[in-house]
Amino acid sequence: MKLRFTEKAGRDYASLPGNIRKAFGKQLGFLLMNLGHPSLHAKKYSERLDVWQGRVTRGWRFYFKIEGDEYVILSITPHP
Repeated sequence: MKLRFTEKAGRDYASLPGNIRKAFGKQLGFLLMNLGHPSLHAKKYSERLDVWQGRVTRGWRFYFKIEGDEYVILSITPHP
């Protein structure tokens, strides 16, 4: 699998605090190895839109789609 960032996800990434950016990089490594990795807590966020959610930290999530052999990162946002 490969990674691709949307423009929004790229802007989100650029504005992340350093510690969250580092944690996100670690989680992307897990995503590339195994969608079912326990620390990702990956789950289908929207069946209708075919969007998945993954955990960066307790307070941050990222949203992505699976298109062919790519994970398309849509956004990285704080989680209430």
